[in-house]
Amino acid sequence: MLIKTIEQEVFMIKVGIIGSGFSSLSSACYLAQSGYEVHIFEQHTNVGGRARKFTEHGFTFDMGPSWYWMPGVFENFFADFGKKVSDYYTLQRLDPSYQVFFKDSIVDIPADLNALKELFESWEPGSAKALDTFLVEAAFKYKLGMEKIVLKPGKSITEFFDSEIILGALKMHIFSSFDSYTKKFFKDDRILKLLEFPILFLGATAQTTPALYSLMNYADIKLGTWYPQGGMHKIVESMEKLARELGVHIHLNSKVEKIHVVDGKVEGISLEGNKKISLDKVVAGADYHFVETKLLEKKYRKYSDSYWESRQMAPSSLIFYLGINKKLERVQHHSLFFDEEFDLHAQEIYTDPKWPSKPLFYVCTPSVTDNTVAPEGCENMFILMPLATGIEDNEVLREKYYSIIMDRLENRIGQNIRDHVVFKKSYAIKDFKSDYNAFKGNAYGLANTLKQTAVLKPSILNKKVSGLFYTGQLTVPGPGVPPAIISGKIVAQELINKDLV
Repeated sequence: MLIKTIEQEVFMIKVGIIGSGFSSLSSACYLAQSGYEVHIFEQHTNVGGRARKFTEHGFTFDMGPSWYWMPGVFENFFADFGKKVSDYYTLQRLDPSYQVFFKDSIVDIPADLNALKELFESWEPGSAKALDTFLVEAAFKYKLGMEKIVLKPGKSITEFFDSEIILGALKMHIFSSFDSYTKKFFKDDRILKLLEFPILFLGATAQTTPALYSLMNYADIKLGTWYPQGGMHKIVESMEKLARELGVHIHLNSKVEKIHVVDGKVEGISLEGNKKISLDKVVAGADYHFVETKLLEKKYRKYSDSYWESRQMAPSSLIFYLGINKKLERVQHHSLFFDEEFDLHAQEIYTDPKWPSKPLFYVCTPSVTDNTVAPEGCENMFILMPLATGIEDNEVLREKYYSIIMDRLENRIGQNIRDHVVFKKSYAIKDFKSDYNAFKGNAYGLANTLKQTAVLKPSILNKKVSGLFYTGQLTVPGPGVPPAIISGKIVAQELINKDLV
């Protein structure tokens, strides 16, 4: 059933995958395991998509994702192929999980739950007991969500006509906002900020994000923050190795310029240079909007321009990759700067898009944990400021915010950094567009609002084109590394199921 017969000759079904990010690599592995001839076409010189890496002056920088959450998703992925995470890389649980700079204090967030409860209790009497209740409800959402919801292909509301989902719907708090839900448990502003920070990267304010996403707090607090020795790119390298072991063909420097459709059926793709590749199926792991508007003829597009313009996007980012020629004190692997108004920055991302007045930002210093990512006696630093999509981006603005961020960073840790920067690279909206064809320069896909959840996300199928499937952060289940890996599995299963009919 995974073969086609033409005039008595037998051929494997040939699938082309556009892009080599987490969702594409995941999809490739599942399809190859099921007997398909799989080809990945990647426009860059190395695999990984937004999770690529680069090396300069002895520093190795992860270009994109830096948080390793939901370790079970990675374990489950490799287990599907008879492997373990430990076959490929070494994980370390971070303790403290991360550090937070509030306006008047610097707080290490302990990995140990009892220590965290003591911290909460010191801020707000009674909050330790409230956290227990909050986490019980978050655990329910996480379990039901991971087992019953995120694996759905999002084709029809009937997918959710499941007794467990229906019975658990009220306990999922889908129709309550994250903001109103958390305030039933806690009053202290520091606790609320800690619980809300994952929401900022989900792509909406706490006021518009469903309380369902308190499952992210369960992932943070109970499942922990981890780090793969060597960097996040170790995950990419591991998935690439597995894909090659399964027989996947990976073509680098292969930019796809067109998807060929004949009579409503995929026939193949054209690469830059007008090289045509015949294919039976295509999985688009590139930016969904780009695939629709640039690789398909207009008559085959599933969504209109007005549809895309009406989507609420998750943030873009201004990123600085810094190589520092000395060791720093008072920095942790992950540091969150919440020393300015949380709501103001969120408003200037989602409601009134502009460069922020008083930005929040995040600093990752993996060399605190891993001495392989920087020369001896040096620090590798990655600074990220969430930013509205679709706004102006130029070097003058980048440098302005570099100064703003470095002033606050140096002031809070009490050390000079700028004079010790031996390598510096910035990355923002223009780069997301040029490197990934990212719609409006987004970094994280679509916002996870109620109106953009599950069946209300762009579909993995295009009913106008047989044999075309979509995967990645703009479709189900959403943004983030674990969801991307799950997205690849979902689309592979859908492709396989259609061939079984």
